[in-house]
Amino acid sequence: MIPQNDDLRALLSALAHSSSFTELGVLAGCLLLAYGVVRLMRGALPTPGSVWFGERIVDGVLFPVLALAAAWGARQAMVVLGMPIAVFKIALPILASLLVIRLGVRVLRVAFPSSQIVRVLERTLSWLVWIWLVLWITGLLPAVMKELEEVQWKVGNAHVSLRSLVEGTVTGGLVLVVVLWISAGIEARLLKGAETGNLSLRKIAANAVRALLLFVGLLLALSAAGIDLTALSVLGGAVGVGLGFGLQKLAANYVSGFVILAERSLRIGDMVKADSFEGRITDINTRYTVIRALNGRESIVPNELLITQRIENLSLSDPRVLLNTVVQVAYGTDIDWLIPQLESAVREAPRVLSDPGPAVQLSSFAADGLELTVHFWIGDPENGQGGARSEVNRALLRKLNALNVEIPYPQRVVHQVAHPAP
Repeated sequence: MIPQNDDLRALLSALAHSSSFTELGVLAGCLLLAYGVVRLMRGALPTPGSVWFGERIVDGVLFPVLALAAAWGARQAMVVLGMPIAVFKIALPILASLLVIRLGVRVLRVAFPSSQIVRVLERTLSWLVWIWLVLWITGLLPAVMKELEEVQWKVGNAHVSLRSLVEGTVTGGLVLVVVLWISAGIEARLLKGAETGNLSLRKIAANAVRALLLFVGLLLALSAAGIDLTALSVLGGAVGVGLGFGLQKLAANYVSGFVILAERSLRIGDMVKADSFEGRITDINTRYTVIRALNGRESIVPNELLITQRIENLSLSDPRVLLNTVVQVAYGTDIDWLIPQLESAVREAPRVLSDPGPAVQLSSFAADGLELTVHFWIGDPENGQGGARSEVNRALLRKLNALNVEIPYPQRVVHQVAHPAP
């Protein structure tokens, strides 16, 4: 412990030297240079969700990378010039720690934007990095690592130390962060500018790439942690048994999700009715599908249900939907003259298609009048059916009023039985 304390005293003594002000000025120049370069590369507008730039320039990965590179270059130049180094001995580890924190936090937020566990991981990562920084600056890190090396136990035929586990965990975490970063970038590139027609194919490609990269990253992380991958054969058998019993529903949902995306029987943007819930598909994940109703409610439907149950798709091969409404006119109305008038009025209503055009049929001889059924087609069922039917009814009412066609009221005949006088 004495050499570490002597090193700390020497560092504090060097910081009190007047040359430290020169180092502080050079370090400030490095930070301003990094900020300016990132500001020019990003532009005036913020880039939400960007790993490199972040939302406020300094919270992205590129700023600590450039600042660390500039500070390291300045330090090397000062060493060549024979100037004493004190501030940069602290600044470089701080910038390196900031880079690790920014990389982990930004990647986790992009890969899992709505996960609450990510917030806990961010705080845990920050605390661990800053603790490592304090140990590094104070010179206690070698002593701590030596103590961790002495804590050992035997696993099978191998001896495992606490230090190897810590180093393996850190290395494995860095590998997984890099893999998540790559998979998030590939997914964003695949889904960028996707149209509704090929969005499902891009989605399945993005899910497959993420699953493959996470699997490879997990193997690399386990290998970096010093775990023998041959032992995974036993784990694989146990996982297979678990899937056969307790996880069969979960596995069925994942397989069903890839089947749905591959055969494109259901696509993002389709209007469907599943289990008495009708709405528009907004997202298809590997385990579930999100259906959003027109009133704003969302239903999370397991993918297995969409495969095994009957699902009504209003826009699978043709987005056009046939609607109808009913109106009555009085007996004695010239139906042959009225029907073309009503068809013309319906054709002018918003959202009503002209091909196929509307049709009016004499559907029934009702008790109070002649019942006419009006059929019409719309091409945007995702915008709802009630509004289109209301516009058609209003157009019919305006036309009947303009033509002075009577809409009969319900009539009842009352028979009064006369009783003989007593």
